[in-house]
Amino acid sequence: MNAPGPWPARKVLVIASGNAGKLREFTALLATAGPELDLEVRSQPQGLEVEETGDSFAANARLKAEAVARITGHWALADDSGLSVDALGGAPGIHSARYASTDPERITRLLQALEGEPNRGARFTAALALADPSGQTVLEVEGVCTGEILKAPCGEGGFGYDPVFLVPETGLSFAQMTPELKRRVGHRGRALEALLPPLQRLFADS
Repeated sequence: MNAPGPWPARKVLVIASGNAGKLREFTALLATAGPELDLEVRSQPQGLEVEETGDSFAANARLKAEAVARITGHWALADDSGLSVDALGGAPGIHSARYASTDPERITRLLQALEGEPNRGARFTAALALADPSGQTVLEVEGVCTGEILKAPCGEGGFGYDPVFLVPETGLSFAQMTPELKRRVGHRGRALEALLPPLQRLFADS
């Protein structure tokens, strides 16, 4: 009887982000895909910074995924996401992470900019890009969650602008939601939901 061959190696997927909150969310989201998507999820190399010079969420996600894939030699999944506020002409948009130095400072600046403004409409957008180990983008999707900006932070969970982003159909801010609920209604969860079917097909064939 022939000896069994070696088990096929698990595919390594590097999350192209230095943001611990995003890494946690992606690891949890990918775990919901089930055993058929058998991935070893890793964070990008410590200290790596990819300059976000794109003019859209999608362009920045592509830049990060391709750079991290080339550097690591592994599949890389990048997200560029941000908050676009109607009354601010879509700002902070692609500059969401650079709107101020810390999360509390970003929230303070945002609330000051909206002081006295009746239109609190906003949306979170997440653009995902998957690059193969050669650094070529092979999949791109986008997820959007519409909501409103609260007048004061509410909730202790999440990160970034989560305490001031209300999702009306839930009556909760992102920071008040359980991780499961945020995955279901949030922009990143919706983007990954769109990504999973083609991702599973791609990895099944490769």
